[in-house]
Formats: sequence, structure tokens, C-alpha cells
Amino acid sequence: MSRTHTEIDQGMCGTPVELKEGSAKVELAVVERMKVDARGLVHGGYVFGLADYAAMLAVNDPNVVLGEATTRFVAPVRVGDVLTATATVTEEKGKKRMVKVTVETATPTVVMEGTFTTFVLPKHVLD
Repeated sequence: MSRTHTEIDQGMCGTPVELKEGSAKVELAVVERMKVDARGLVHGGYVFGLADYAAMLAVNDPNVVLGEATTRFVAPVRVGDVLTATATVTEEKGKKRMVKVTVETATPTVVMEGTFTTFVLPKHVLD
């Protein structure tokens, strides 16, 4: 059960399909409103949002925040693609959690890879 990002718009950031201790998979159906041109190329911000959401779910703490992300977009995303982000916590040190995320299409083609540096704070970031 998700303990973080409980009010996120899953139409924009994806739907969790698997949630385990230290890992998560999130699926996003890419729709028309995400395109940037007439050919159906999708804005990378949606792909990043999916990857970020998967990283947060892999940590799965109500006070997790993103501190830094290093990502590579390696293939284009098109309207109609169904993307899956797979996130795994690779390192845990104090409040810091490193999370590796891969986003791929159903074919499967990797479209983005990244490392997300997250922090579990003692209280909500807005408190």
C-alpha cells in the first residue's frame, strides 16, 4: 500500500502496478494531451514525472522528497505508448535514498534511465 503521493494525478504521472519493499513499478498510458507536435512526440516532462513518481513509491515514506536527479532520455515517446517505470532503492544512508529508475515501452524499448537522490525528512517539507 502506498504511503506517499496519495493524491497525485495518476492520469498524468501513472498508476502503480507493483509495490514492494524498496521497489515499485508504475504504468502510464501516453495520451494526446501529452504531445508537443502533430507527429505525436511526447514532452519529456511526462516521462520524468512517471520516473519520479516510481522513485517516490520505491522509497514509500510520507515525507520523501526529491533532492536531485540524473537522467538520460535514450529514445522518443509517442502518443499511444504505454510506459512502465521500474524503480529500485540501491542505497540507503541516513535520510538519503538513492533510487535507480528505468522507463520502457511495452515493446520493450528503454526510453529513459536515471538515478534519483531522495531524502526522507523527519516531517513534511511544508511543515
